[in-house]
Amino acid sequence: MSNQLSHLDERGRVKMVDVGDKPDTERVAVARGEIHMKKETLDLIRAGQMKKGDVLTVAQIAGIAASKRTSDLIPLCHPLPLSKVDVDLALDDSLPGVVITATVKTVGKTGVEMEALTAVSVAALTVYDMAKAAEKTMRIQNIRLVEKRGGQSGDVVNEA
Repeated sequence: MSNQLSHLDERGRVKMVDVGDKPDTERVAVARGEIHMKKETLDLIRAGQMKKGDVLTVAQIAGIAASKRTSDLIPLCHPLPLSKVDVDLALDDSLPGVVITATVKTVGKTGVEMEALTAVSVAALTVYDMAKAAEKTMRIQNIRLVEKRGGQSGDVVNEA
């Protein structure tokens, strides 16, 4: 691993990394996170009884849309043509809460880790927004990269 930060030039100024000479390869990233809540709030989501509507569907759409806007949100991210974005929200009684998993794919010169992490983050924020009338003490936690495939740095699996 290089000791030089890729987003700084020789004078220490911020720069966007030049990926123009890198080959196009298939890139995949999987990110995961959770939103913890009271059992009663989870039961309302499960029953479709939130006043704002279908929490899981709206959060899924928000996560997909956010992944496509990552370069607008994170200043040094490259805009990427995404070939697949899948956002899965699973109710988990053991938390209790919702586990959010995003899988993002592209063929390009740079990875899609930030797109997957953005999808999870915005989906979790949307669950919070949709359910905050029932509970304001929900906690968004443990957003992390679970897997990355492709690119010069190789594959990463981080289930911890």
